Amino acid sequence: MTDSSLPAAGPAGRASLIDDLRWRGLIHDSTDQDELRTLLDGPPATFYVGFDPTAPSLHVGHLMQVTTARRLQLAGHRPLLLVGGATGQIGDPKESAERTLNPPEVVAGWVQRIRDQLSPFVSYTGDNAAHLVNNLDWTAQMSVVEFLRDVGKHFPINRMLAREVVRARLESGISFTEFSYQLLQANDFFELHRRHGCQLQFGGSDQWGNITAGVDYVRRRGAGPVHAFTTPLVTKSDGTKFGKSEGGAVWLDPAMTSPYAFYQFWVNADDRDVNNYLRYFSFRPAEEIEELEKATAERPAARLAQRALAEELTTLVHGAPETAQAVAASQALFGRGSLDELSPETLRAALSEAGLVQVAGEWPDVAGLLRDSGLVSSLKEARRVIAEGGAYVNNERITEQDATVTESDLLHGRFLVLRRGKRSFAGVELAK
Repeated sequence: MTDSSLPAAGPAGRASLIDDLRWRGLIHDSTDQDELRTLLDGPPATFYVGFDPTAPSLHVGHLMQVTTARRLQLAGHRPLLLVGGATGQIGDPKESAERTLNPPEVVAGWVQRIRDQLSPFVSYTGDNAAHLVNNLDWTAQMSVVEFLRDVGKHFPINRMLAREVVRARLESGISFTEFSYQLLQANDFFELHRRHGCQLQFGGSDQWGNITAGVDYVRRRGAGPVHAFTTPLVTKSDGTKFGKSEGGAVWLDPAMTSPYAFYQFWVNADDRDVNNYLRYFSFRPAEEIEELEKATAERPAARLAQRALAEELTTLVHGAPETAQAVAASQALFGRGSLDELSPETLRAALSEAGLVQVAGEWPDVAGLLRDSGLVSSLKEARRVIAEGGAYVNNERITEQDATVTESDLLHGRFLVLRRGKRSFAGVELAK
């Protein structure tokens, strides 16, 4: 994004939605820009964005689409959130290899889980209430002959072959199943236009071929006009994939990625990336975002933008109580708050992120725990750290080299927090 000016005034004195989207860098490709502006800055319109259930949870890579849907609804437009009970059984082609097909009953279970996860992001009441839709509702009713006659005849093969991911797979091989995915997604746009008056689809930039196929298909069926845009691929400056941490994907399901780990993902965002993340994901006004960007540039060590974004998104995804626990844990683990105030779930999640060692039987001395936790490499080094005043148990400095711990020292009857110096900590859990 090169234009850093604030959004211009739009209809009825409010900021122009499309200018705000462009200021945030949220429009990568689009159909006719003037027509898209008229649609987005005009009366309420119905739009849709789709999510395929290829795993039991959404992850932070989906946040671009989820928060953009929320942004459009806040501007007055009506969301249709599609969870692909049909397309999830097929899978959009990957450049690397054929997807593994999941059993229909597994996909059905994932559909329900993902529908539940989408609920906090939009409102289901009011004049522009969101609706959850499932493309299995219309796809399952079609016979093979109906699909080929009513849908397939509108798709020139040469255009389908021109799609980049299809070209990449031609030599290694692509099944007719994955090749046909584009037809299913395009038909979704037509059905949502027919059933709900949907005028707009958006998705990630990797979906542009599928999305424009849908726009063209609606036109070929004599309907429309309809419009589309894509959001950019979110990247990280260090070359690693966005949405990944040392433990793997960062999921929205708290059972798969704890609220503490989710919070830490944003707190640890690279300074080179956080300004983009603020514009993509935050619902703060442009002026406030620019102030955060400036403050972060002047005081990078304070990580003001990262912490602001972490609190905002953790609250949006997991709620204010879990965010408060994550913030409290971040402070308490480094001696700036009370460990006793942390729930056992939050404490375990935080210690698991740092490194959690289980101990059974008799409790070793503090020096042995420091070594076993990986905070030091040997007992000799552990005793030296203790002698120099750099060892802590539950934020209490240990001064005796042969100090021991007992079960009475355990937090929640199970945990110890070990710290070396100001920044390095680890956990110990009593194995039961």
